Amino acid sequence: MMNDCLPTVPYTSRRRFLQRGAYGMGALGFLEAAGLLGRAAVPATPHGAMPAVHFPPRAKRVIFLFMGGGPSQFETFDPKPKLNSLWGKPMPANLTKGERVAQLQGAPLIILGTHRSFSKSGKAGVEVSDLLPHMRKVMDEVTVIRSMQTDAINHDPGVTFMQTGHPLPGRPAMGSWLSYGLGSENADLPAYMVLLSGQGQDQNVKARYWSSGFLPTIHQGVQLRSPGEPVFYLDNPAGMDRATRRRTLDAVRELNQLRLETVGDPEIATRMAQYEMAYRMQSSVPELTDLSREPKSVFELYGEDARKPGTFAANCLLARRLAERGVRFIQLYHRGWDHHDGIQGRMIQECKKTDQPCAGLLRDLKQRGLLKDTLVVWSGEFGRTPMAQGDAKSENYGRDHQMRAFTSWVAGGGFKAGSVYGTTDELGYTVAENPVHVHDLHATMLRALGIDHLRLTFKYQAREHRLTDVAGNVVPALLA
Repeated sequence: MMNDCLPTVPYTSRRRFLQRGAYGMGALGFLEAAGLLGRAAVPATPHGAMPAVHFPPRAKRVIFLFMGGGPSQFETFDPKPKLNSLWGKPMPANLTKGERVAQLQGAPLIILGTHRSFSKSGKAGVEVSDLLPHMRKVMDEVTVIRSMQTDAINHDPGVTFMQTGHPLPGRPAMGSWLSYGLGSENADLPAYMVLLSGQGQDQNVKARYWSSGFLPTIHQGVQLRSPGEPVFYLDNPAGMDRATRRRTLDAVRELNQLRLETVGDPEIATRMAQYEMAYRMQSSVPELTDLSREPKSVFELYGEDARKPGTFAANCLLARRLAERGVRFIQLYHRGWDHHDGIQGRMIQECKKTDQPCAGLLRDLKQRGLLKDTLVVWSGEFGRTPMAQGDAKSENYGRDHQMRAFTSWVAGGGFKAGSVYGTTDELGYTVAENPVHVHDLHATMLRALGIDHLRLTFKYQAREHRLTDVAGNVVPALLA
């Protein structure tokens, strides 16, 4: 018997020893203060979900199209003709005095216009740049938020803040919170999956952006890679067939179960669940990533790049396939939007890569009846300044980081469609009406998913934590 191989001396952890020892309640008080009493257990419901959502949900899943580097709102969704009339003039000192700027600190702050033209699109006449001809045709599905704000002015804290609600590493990503709170609709795929595209020459995308932080690791994001092996170590090694893998997993599971009963470490249960998930993914992932059965019309919708593994277009198509299969949170990172110089050429390049796939994804989801309960979010970690970086009169100018006012958009999932929310001042430097902080966006997204952001909590180090930290307000005007 396998049990005969185990040591006969029972294992006692330090925590258990102190709890049962002579220190009694004083030890318990010390452990609570030190945060050593352990993490809250995942509620005992299928796939780790909460017993019930707090409100009737409008959305079941999220596709987050993250534009890494910070796209310029002035070249995409927030036209400011006043900038062109003042191009080359100094920024008003009353706006910028004492304000934080990233790389422009101490430099002359010169107004920068744009070569882009804007036209009204959709029934609501939402103004969209000429760089986004495909998005212009689907603006009736979209609400543009021109009044976004964040707390972080540099890339890594900015990305971390947008993903986790905190600028410092170590907190769970939003996808992990949703996996913890809502569980998965598909037992054969993780609840939280991540896809990467674009060039990382400016900012690296770090795996901790989709970490589960202090939540059980079963809720961390799983990266779907392409080209090549979609998930590392998923394939059986040489000499092992599926039946042998099954017998091996059964034996390891029995050992882990004995250890779990002895030690009580929840990470052992997580490890057991992950082994089983990996086994099921051996069948589900190859089917998921096989695009050969997609009709020609689908590739025409997303653009020819959808045939090339690892492109943003291909990842958008995979995102739709993941949504069809009930994956709860689908995170796309597209790198290349950090435009400190050469903004003319680089904006054209990145918009060309992303415009048709974004529009195609919205069309595809709608025609399949998925957009009504799939929330699609498009955003960077922040926006760009109305001030030039470099020579404002040359063709190699750029824009610096801007956290005070930037633009995101949302579609589907119970959010309003065909509208603009919030405005910025005539130079686009500050929010003039209806600010939406990152915490507010998170709170409103959770509300659409049926969750009260104040009640989705996890106790860690003697404190109840949540995605929105100690802030955040639902924005009812964004919801349909």
